[in-house]
Amino acid sequence: MAVERLNKKGIEAMRASCQLAARTLVMVGEHVRPGITTDEINTLVHEFIVAHDAHPSPLGYRGYPKSVCTSVNECVCHGIPGDYALKDGDIVNVDVTTYLPKKHGWHGDTSVTFYVGQPSEDAKRVVETARRALEVGIEQVRHGARLWDIGAAIQEFAEGRGCSVVRDYVGHGVGREFHAAPQVPHYLPDKRPGMFLGDMRNIRLKEGMVFTIEPMINLGTHACELQDDDWTVLTADRKLSAQFEHTILVTHAGAEVLTVRTEVVKHCEDVPWADVGPLSAPAAWEARQTPGEGSVVVR
Repeated sequence: MAVERLNKKGIEAMRASCQLAARTLVMVGEHVRPGITTDEINTLVHEFIVAHDAHPSPLGYRGYPKSVCTSVNECVCHGIPGDYALKDGDIVNVDVTTYLPKKHGWHGDTSVTFYVGQPSEDAKRVVETARRALEVGIEQVRHGARLWDIGAAIQEFAEGRGCSVVRDYVGHGVGREFHAAPQVPHYLPDKRPGMFLGDMRNIRLKEGMVFTIEPMINLGTHACELQDDDWTVLTADRKLSAQFEHTILVTHAGAEVLTVRTEVVKHCEDVPWADVGPLSAPAAWEARQTPGEGSVVVR
């Protein structure tokens, strides 16, 4: 399948949708606390997106019943919001995709993992590894680079921290379609003869391509298990998993993060141990460089 390259008009439309998705995550951070249910998060996300003349992309997609994915603790991805009340020490990934405008629109896709209350050391390790893995992946993007350079760098980094990278779920092209070419592995695929790689190809990146980088990092094994609802994915060993995601535009000089946030995300980037980077979290990173002027506040 050919990989679409957006023109100037398409890029501007993608920026608008991606910025709404980014603002949605900032809003969610204002509400994360012990006791809030994942369905309450879903309601917040749904109402915020609809209020901005957009549609939550997950709602109704291949039968998905909610407007956002909320993946708690050992849930790798695609957690369905429900009556679960977040507890002190939990981690929760909130994965937002906006479709703007709501008719003939464009999809903006992004996620962060939030800390609920005081996390364990294991939670800090897997979340901060996932956060920095996204930064490492973005660093590889530029016109002329190879797609699999992204996953090779992420895998080397994550495994160097004693974590593993999920193989079963990967990044993807995004734009008019929610999921499109290319598939973006967050690991280096095995190229030995006879190994099945599906639609994954180690293409050269070209200016105008848009795709997500969204490494799912596990504390234990990379193996996952799809649950009976056909959506929820858990780690096979039930150890913690974390994820961060941005929608990326390939430019001649490098990468433009279309879902970049202009504010610090509470309960995610405002903790003293957050390993924020200048590409994936510039607002939080800049706040760290000038203590006393918009410095990160811990709550």
